[in-house]
Amino acid sequence: MNPIIRRAALLAALATGACFLSAHAAETPLAAALHQLAPAANPAVIALALQATDCATARGLPPSDRLAVIDYSLPSTEPRLWVFDLAHRKLLFRELVAHGRNSGGDLATRFSNRPDSLESSLGLFRTLGTYDGHNGYSLRMEGLDPGFNNNALERALVIHGAAYVNPALARKEGRIGRSWGCPAVRTAVVHPLIDALKNGQYVFSYYPNPQWLSASRNLQCSPAQTATASLAH
Repeated sequence: MNPIIRRAALLAALATGACFLSAHAAETPLAAALHQLAPAANPAVIALALQATDCATARGLPPSDRLAVIDYSLPSTEPRLWVFDLAHRKLLFRELVAHGRNSGGDLATRFSNRPDSLESSLGLFRTLGTYDGHNGYSLRMEGLDPGFNNNALERALVIHGAAYVNPALARKEGRIGRSWGCPAVRTAVVHPLIDALKNGQYVFSYYPNPQWLSASRNLQCSPAQTATASLAH
């Protein structure tokens, strides 16, 4: 398939929420391996996450050994965060994850890069260091998508644990609790999950937002660039 047509088909399907394995993903051994590890995840979202990380690597950022994929098109009551060990091709975590309180109820539909919006942000993030703060053990992230998540540090969008992220609340309220925009996880897994992702790993947050899909610089690399970068895996 022509690379331009292939990419257009992938983005169009993602924009409509379609769940299919794209031709690009089928031709990528790593994408196929990750989908086998996480059959409940949308294979096209996994492919897009790998495309974004390869694009970042092609721009000069170092490759990572771990990748977290968040699919905000799924309800908050479903595990929608996957953490992969790319080096050993293992699934480390499949977890519930909160979205911002102004992003929506059970379903997130609104996303922002604005400070004080209390909405989640889309795109590719690279993790930094950890700290102990108001929410306990937390992980800083820098946003790599200008216009969509590059205010992550200013907004203090971090991975942290939260008591409101739990299955019991989901059953009682029909949704888990919401954050101020951070991808909060269960307190029981926060330490090992953060330790798996700290210091230069990638986090990819997805929603079928047409503007982000068409404008993100991490989804604009040519197939040749991403193919070269993927060799690092």
